[in-house]
Amino acid sequence: MKLKKVSDKKKQGRKVAQVLLGTFLAAPCFVETVLASVDSVTAPLTNLKTLVLSIIAAVGVIILAKNVMEFAQAYQQQDSSTMNSAIKGIVAGLIMAAISAVLTFLGIS
Repeated sequence: MKLKKVSDKKKQGRKVAQVLLGTFLAAPCFVETVLASVDSVTAPLTNLKTLVLSIIAAVGVIILAKNVMEFAQAYQQQDSSTMNSAIKGIVAGLIMAAISAVLTFLGIS
């Protein structure tokens, strides 16, 4: 009886292997080509990205101008702590004003 059960398990294993092999061989026959334009899907996201980057760049220009004036006043008054703060603000304003170039350099956009 044990031999019969083993042979039944072998038959079942062979059947499963045949079904799996048939499935893997038949799968490429059922591939469908999808004709979708990537631009139509990603266009709203690209527009939103452009809008956000433009807003950040505009705010960066404003911050840059404010900190340049603050640096000039601190230089006139010889206030080193305010000069350091203004220089940090100038660097931040430059980064924000050139955010799209920075992101392109980093490979993000």
